[in-house]
Amino acid sequence: MCNLYRMNQSRTEVADFFSSIAQDMRVAPGNAPAEIYPGYPGLVLAEGQIQQMAWGFPLARKGAKGQPLKPKPVNNARSDKLGSPFWSASFRDRRCLVPVSEFAEARGPKGAKTRTWFSLPQAPLMAVAGFWRGTEEWGPAFTMVMTTANEAVRPLHDRMPVVLNPKDWQTYLGADPQAAFELCRPYSGTMDVKHTDVPWLGRR
Repeated sequence: MCNLYRMNQSRTEVADFFSSIAQDMRVAPGNAPAEIYPGYPGLVLAEGQIQQMAWGFPLARKGAKGQPLKPKPVNNARSDKLGSPFWSASFRDRRCLVPVSEFAEARGPKGAKTRTWFSLPQAPLMAVAGFWRGTEEWGPAFTMVMTTANEAVRPLHDRMPVVLNPKDWQTYLGADPQAAFELCRPYSGTMDVKHTDVPWLGRR
């Protein structure tokens, strides 16, 4: 699953990327970092506007003695689980697009894993399928949709984010959730793969 991605473009560049479908070209202010981990703020196109939201739906947790703990951000939704009570209403009613420069997967043996980055050739951004909801804990929060990995990602993981072609953006965001669900499939285009020596559990 994807637990780290980069968004290297400016807010203006993100707005330009989505200019064909954004209804409001203004970008809400915020402080989203370039490297985004679960629980961090990230940009999304939701309700026709570029907005900042927390990455991951909060999942309540309790300690050994029943005391409440800090919620866990659930940042990936498997496409075969979208009908579950935790996801279904948000996928049906509040789909969004997540601008991503590249996403990472871990490579190597346990304790010595490194980061491998996946991106699209000659493309500064890709649009990943997502959906969102309001939360009491963090305000608006989003999650990405995961599907079966394609040939590029499969050597490292059996799942990958749903990367959407521009021609499918409107359909994914449209009123028909079944049509959106049918787009939640492995990316069929070419992907660039960049292996690094950077430790997976690096500094946050």
